[in-house]
This record gives sequence, C-alpha cells and structure tokens, in this order.
Amino acid sequence: MDDGVPRGLAVNAFANISLDPPTVMVCVQRSSSTHDCLFRATHLAINIASTAQMAAMGKLSSKTEDKFEGVDWTPGVHGSPILARSSAHMEVEIRERLQASTHTVFVCRVVDAAVGEEPPVIYSAGRFFDSQDLTPLA
Repeated sequence: MDDGVPRGLAVNAFANISLDPPTVMVCVQRSSSTHDCLFRATHLAINIASTAQMAAMGKLSSKTEDKFEGVDWTPGVHGSPILARSSAHMEVEIRERLQASTHTVFVCRVVDAAVGEEPPVIYSAGRFFDSQDLTPLA
C-alpha cells in the first residue's frame, strides 16, 4: 500500500530462500513505477497467479496508472493487497533490500500464507501455461 492506495506489479523473479524460518525473495527492476513504494514499505503481498486471473495479471504487468481498477482484492493482515482467486498468497515482512545491478532484491520473512483452490499459472519463455495441462516429465 502507498498512502492507502494499492500498488502492484507482475514479477518473474521470485524464489524461496529458506523453509525455517520461511524466507523468500522478490526481484524488482528499479525503473518500475512500483519500485519506490516497495522500497519504502515494511510489508508486501505475494500472490501466486491462477488461471482465473489472466485479466488481473494483464493489468498488473501494464504501465497503467491504476493497476487495481477492476481487480478484486482484500487487505492482508498487514494491509497488503491480496488478490481474489489467487492460487496461493503470502504476506511478508521486508527484511533486507539488496542492490543487484538494475534490480533490488527484497529479502522477506513470510508472516501469513494461504493456499487457494485455483490452479497456478506457469510462466516460461515469455508465455503463460495452464499448470493442469503440462506434459509430465519422464
């Protein structure tokens, strides 16, 4: 949240760091319109996109001013935007901000998490895939 206004973006650089304590990282390009808000924030939400959220993902990955217009969300425990129909979501406390070339790596401790009913979307090689229709590896 940025002075009561929800801010967000779509990222493709998100990873687990540790299970105990639950720690993740998110990489955000410094030229992103959401970067400065995140840099000032103490908490943020990570929403794992589902196949039911393609329109919301389009908004969050766009350059539009109000990325949450028409997007169904509720505030998390610490106020961060939790998107409706996410495959999963977590609210995290930002612990470290590391500068890495053109990006900031936000190292975060998970403080709340839940799994939804919708299947996740997979993003690879510039395309989206329905996780239920992937071919199993031998």
